[in-house]
Amino acid sequence: MTTSTGHAAADAHDNCSSGGMERKSHHSDKTKANLLSRLNRIEGQIRGIKGLIEKDTYCDDVLNQIAAAQSALNSVGRLLLEGHMKSCIVERIQAGENEVIDELLVTVNKLMK
Repeated sequence: MTTSTGHAAADAHDNCSSGGMERKSHHSDKTKANLLSRLNRIEGQIRGIKGLIEKDTYCDDVLNQIAAAQSALNSVGRLLLEGHMKSCIVERIQAGENEVIDELLVTVNKLMK
């Protein structure tokens, strides 16, 4: 993975491996800003849905807004999953931590519910 400064994340393995340390992600500043921007929009959508409920808006209109918010949240999940697979999963497998595959499968199953 490359950081916003263009240098390889030399400590990426330390962030992903489970060798007794707290695991953390290592997103680039651009990726993090993108994810936070998307989540802020979703937060606004949720507040908007709450307002629709408070105003007794027609149910179908509210349901369509809920579907849009769910789709946006799924999109954030896909972006995170892609980055996770390309960085942490690969690094942990290369480090011999094959149990990460089972961890990933559990997570994917939760996302697909």
